[in-house]
Amino acid sequence: MTVSFANAAAAYIGAAKNAGVAGLEARSAPGSNFADMVKKATAAVAQNLRQGETATLQAAAGKADLTQVVTAVANAEVTLQSVVAVRDKVVQAYLDILRMPI
Repeated sequence: MTVSFANAAAAYIGAAKNAGVAGLEARSAPGSNFADMVKKATAAVAQNLRQGETATLQAAAGKADLTQVVTAVANAEVTLQSVVAVRDKVVQAYLDILRMPI
């Protein structure tokens, strides 16, 4: 039996609503889903990394202020570190789920 993440999340939310858990309605906006959130976050990360690269190329050409370059590169570095940390947490959560007894 194959269970997708979306079906599991929908079942969990439905069960929580039936059990009387408050606050789930406020967390999920109508029309949005996890995949859309991930796509938007990925696009924002890619844009932030592109800005760092662009600032670096402009600095190499002598067309950018050093302060702007350092700021853009630092932002890109923090973004990349955050993505790696989130990835590590997701992998760890997946491994924890795999270790759960059935």
